[in-house]
Amino acid sequence: MQNPNLMTIDLKPGERIDDLQRNGYQIIQDPARFCFGMDAVLLSGFAQAPAGSRVLDLGTGTGIIPILMSAKTQAGHLYGLEIQEESADMAQRSVLLNHLENRITIVRGDIKEAGEQFDAASFDVITCNPPYMISRHGLQNPDSPKAIARHEVLCTLEDVVKTSAKLLKPGGKLFLVHRPFRLAEIIVTLHDYRLEPKRMKMVHPFIDHEPTMVLIEAVRGGKSRMTVEKPLIIYESQGKYTQEIYDIYGY
Repeated sequence: MQNPNLMTIDLKPGERIDDLQRNGYQIIQDPARFCFGMDAVLLSGFAQAPAGSRVLDLGTGTGIIPILMSAKTQAGHLYGLEIQEESADMAQRSVLLNHLENRITIVRGDIKEAGEQFDAASFDVITCNPPYMISRHGLQNPDSPKAIARHEVLCTLEDVVKTSAKLLKPGGKLFLVHRPFRLAEIIVTLHDYRLEPKRMKMVHPFIDHEPTMVLIEAVRGGKSRMTVEKPLIIYESQGKYTQEIYDIYGY
């Protein structure tokens, strides 16, 4: 159901407004640039933000994760950091569209330089849906928004982890969604920066298929002990989501 309190926002050429099925919230997107995927939705469902907590989403894109988490949690204030000007602008207008400016702040900046924009040890929770692909090989346009979102063009896994370690409070939590083929590297990198993996969930498209995503929670300065949760299955049958997916989406 559309929220009657939504304000009118001017759209730029190629942009559209999509319904998020949560609290009547909507988001501005441009399909020619990049649209959020299921990975962002699953991360927003996996992440936990205590009441009143201070949350930062690294590489927020169009602001999907802060907007969804504002609906799903009682976090005090959420920040979204985004390097691409056009994406940050869409995120800011989506915040205004949903009257969330008192809970969400969009900041334009580089993940690698986030320590200059935010105080050290100032966040309770950090979320990130980083680029999955390592190599720029074969990229015809490495500066395109889709390439930047999918490939480690502007930041690497280590950049994300290093920044998170600096900005999280002791005991603060980092929530990541990534690809299983990089799991060993992810765990080693987290451990190197004293972000201890504490919870992991594999995501499978079908029950008899190998996982295509992994969700990880790490704690700054945590002790070595990780819980591997039961896997999340996306489809019950071709074209039909499982009940758990419907619950995460809020249907």
